[in-house]
Amino acid sequence: MVEEGYEVFDSDAAVARWARAALRIARVIAADPAQRAQHLRHGKTWFVGVDALPNAADGAIEGVPLTGPWERRVDRPASWHAAQLSIVYPGYPARDPDQSEANHRFRVTRFAAHVDGLLPVGPDRRRYLREPHAFVLGLPLNLAEVAPLMVWPGSQRIMGAAFRAVIGEREPTKVDLTEAYQAARREVFDSIAPMPVAARPGQAILLHRHLLHGMAPWPAHTPGPAEGRMLAYFRPQFSAEAWVADT
Repeated sequence: MVEEGYEVFDSDAAVARWARAALRIARVIAADPAQRAQHLRHGKTWFVGVDALPNAADGAIEGVPLTGPWERRVDRPASWHAAQLSIVYPGYPARDPDQSEANHRFRVTRFAAHVDGLLPVGPDRRRYLREPHAFVLGLPLNLAEVAPLMVWPGSQRIMGAAFRAVIGEREPTKVDLTEAYQAARREVFDSIAPMPVAARPGQAILLHRHLLHGMAPWPAHTPGPAEGRMLAYFRPQFSAEAWVADT
């Protein structure tokens, strides 16, 4: 992985074919009432779409293979999970009735910055490693320049060091990471400026598993595709011990 913790690959014909096939399926999924009821959040401005794309275990969709230049950087998993279909609509993020003002403000001003795989557990929503991802692979499905993916370049070093320090020799999934995660995130905010990541269908975005990232708002009166900005995300998992490692 490059020093900044993310890489955007040049357009590739095989990636473009996969994106076109996935887009055809994504449009059907996004229009399905049952899928919309399950996945729409933030005043119906974000279709979360976790595991919503019906790709095969080898990553293919509609028989189109999943392959691309990112395979020079990371090991291809033995099996691909069903990809997330993330769709952002104009007005994102609207505030849900049950969402606190602080939570909504964090989503607007800090782009809901997070490290994937650290899930809230229990009534106090303590953060534990529940999904040790090997990497995050983003594949744009349509042409849209609004509400981009936001990253804090190099933040994977700060976040990873904080996780290793608090976990030590313990079992990673058993350690409460809440305070270490929040403190490291504040350090990143104080020292690194966030950057938008622009990519088009046929390109691919690869993120380090510890990279702090989020999603920018869709500004008012800013044009974009009526179907929203569509991306597919893969987050293959590996061992918790490998997740902690300094790599």
